[in-house]
Amino acid sequence: MAKKAVLFLTTGFEETEALVTADVLRRGGIELTIASLTGDKIVTGSHDITVITDDLFENVKDIIFNALILPGGPGTSRYFEHDEFAEYIKKSGKSNEMLLAAICAAPGFFGSLGLLDGKRATCFPGHEDKLTGAIFTGSASETDGNIITGRSAGCVFDFALAVLGYLCGSETAEKVRAAMIYKS
Repeated sequence: MAKKAVLFLTTGFEETEALVTADVLRRGGIELTIASLTGDKIVTGSHDITVITDDLFENVKDIIFNALILPGGPGTSRYFEHDEFAEYIKKSGKSNEMLLAAICAAPGFFGSLGLLDGKRATCFPGHEDKLTGAIFTGSASETDGNIITGRSAGCVFDFALAVLGYLCGSETAEKVRAAMIYKS
């Protein structure tokens, strides 16, 4: 049975981080749902690229996923404004059975929820203070337990392949990496 993941978008998301991650995961056989946090399936990113999501948060919040994924970008601040979403992420992260992945500025949201305590994490330069409780590494991608964090849009392939490797194993991630001719 295929692993299931959900990638959440909100207005101002970083398009590269979202779309490359979605592409890599789908290439690897992940059953990925792209869900909007805006109440509308049409979401515009930080560089005015509009995406039609698969569904809305309200419709997927009760589905059991193997991974929850957050792209960064200026829209990251909107994660903090959605109380129900914050509780959903917090509850999911505390289970230690579900992978939580965030890149760029989004790992700071995990930090604000107490999900990074004692964990190695990375983020976009200048957002390190938002990684409350974390051990900052500055790596392109960092995996610690059920948390994967990525540094920036320029590190998105490392991040996405780490998520794929966590969910499906390193062999699957390596096959996808090789097929894309990506050299980390």
